[in-house]
Amino acid sequence: MLGFLINQKERKELEYLIKREMDEILFDLRDERIDHIVKRSMRERYKILFTLFKRVAPPNECMKYIATGKSQSKN
Repeated sequence: MLGFLINQKERKELEYLIKREMDEILFDLRDERIDHIVKRSMRERYKILFTLFKRVAPPNECMKYIATGKSQSKN
């Protein structure tokens, strides 16, 4: 297990970066031109990012990405 200390500004930046990456994945999952095998990898990446996101984001922000992620996981 690794740990590191970050200040509030750094935490907000991490939260922002992870949100943008998850948003990009969710957008791409709607693209019908992308192969289902690639989408499976994208979903795995989303799960990893969401796990990181839960560590830095407030619970109300996490809830938005739980609902969004679940609705996209069936595609």
